[in-house]
This record gives sequence, C-alpha cells and structure tokens, in this order.
Amino acid sequence: MSTGAAPRVSELLPDETWTTLEQDQSAMLIDVRTQAEWGFVGVPDLESLGRSAIFVEWARYPDMSINPHFVETVIEKLGPEIPDKLFFLCRSGVRSLRAADAVAGALADKGITADCINIAEGFEGDLDVEGHRGRLNGWKVRGLAWRQS
Repeated sequence: MSTGAAPRVSELLPDETWTTLEQDQSAMLIDVRTQAEWGFVGVPDLESLGRSAIFVEWARYPDMSINPHFVETVIEKLGPEIPDKLFFLCRSGVRSLRAADAVAGALADKGITADCINIAEGFEGDLDVEGHRGRLNGWKVRGLAWRQS
C-alpha cells in the first residue's frame, strides 16, 4: 500500500550529473565510497569546474559497517549554506542511494529543502557478464573526469 509520499531521492546518470555540476556552481558531489576505494580505484575530478567533491564514507571497510556519523559529517562539511542539489556517488549506485536517503531525511527533519540525487551506475558501474566492473557503464566508462588519489 502506497503512502502517497514523494520519494526523497531522485537519480541521474553520471553524464547528466556532470552537466548539472557544470551549470549549477552551488551543486555538490558527495563520494560515499570507502577510503580504500578512493585510494585504489580513483576519485571524480571536479578541478575543471573549479571545485572538489566531498568525501565521507557511508560504510567502513573491511566489515562495511555503516558510519554512525555519516549524516552529521556530511552536513558539517557542507557548511551553513546547504546547496539546492546534492549528488551522491558510490561504486555502483547502491550505497549512495541509501546515503542520499539518510541525508534527505535528516535535512527534512531540520526543515531544510535540498534535492538529494543518487548517481545511477556509480563510479565503476554494473558488473558485466564476466563479473567485472568498469566496462559497461558508470562515471569512468562514460569518460568523465577522474584521477588516482
């Protein structure tokens, strides 16, 4: 049975996200992957847009336990002026969806309106038929700016 409530999180593909980040200088990208992923896989590079992403782990490697301070850390890093659009990125779009929902709920509880948007496909994308990421879709496959950290 539906409650009729609108979803708190929408989704965009990585290239649509990049276009929005180009056009909206207040929009922010929040990478919720683990420190290991940032170090070994790479990070989105927003330098050409004159800014950088925010990095806060949603879950901690190796046990992938949820970071109990995630929401408060994100809000603290955003500062007093919460942007209208917040984009959330993980490896494939699963953790970032949960993270975006958590932040959307916390902001709503504070009476703050912001579009929390999950980046579908994530940084590395979906698994291919051989069980590998980084070949079908995702931030990197779509040719968006990234770098090794």
